Amino acid sequence: MDWALIFKIANVSVLPGWFLLVLFPNQRATNFVAHSYLYPTLLGVFYLILMINSLGGAGGMDTIENLKVSFGRDEVLVLGWVHYLVFDLFIGAWIVRDSSILKIGHIKVVPSLILTLLAGPIGLLFYLIVRWFYTKKLTL
Repeated sequence: MDWALIFKIANVSVLPGWFLLVLFPNQRATNFVAHSYLYPTLLGVFYLILMINSLGGAGGMDTIENLKVSFGRDEVLVLGWVHYLVFDLFIGAWIVRDSSILKIGHIKVVPSLILTLLAGPIGLLFYLIVRWFYTKKLTL
């Protein structure tokens, strides 16, 4: 299997969702693509196929040494990357929905979305700080 090609396909597959979330957060297409279960379901099926394909082989997740061995395999590295892509996009969609409910202007969450795309947990952290600034609550 051409893992470099699958890696590229995975990267490109999430870009329409991010494009819609950043530029057209409340449009019908965004609701259909990024806010429905369709997109994460399709990406989840893709992930499941990759997971099944990567079963077996050297490595494991029980020690850091085994994890290094696992991520030395292209199929596991791509699997891990797809994991990040799917969850980061899911968090980006949540940020857009949550900020809309709280009436936080979209332009104020665009930096959080970009950071979530580039470095998931930092984008989420940034949004939670923005969210706290507007709500003064630590609960979701």
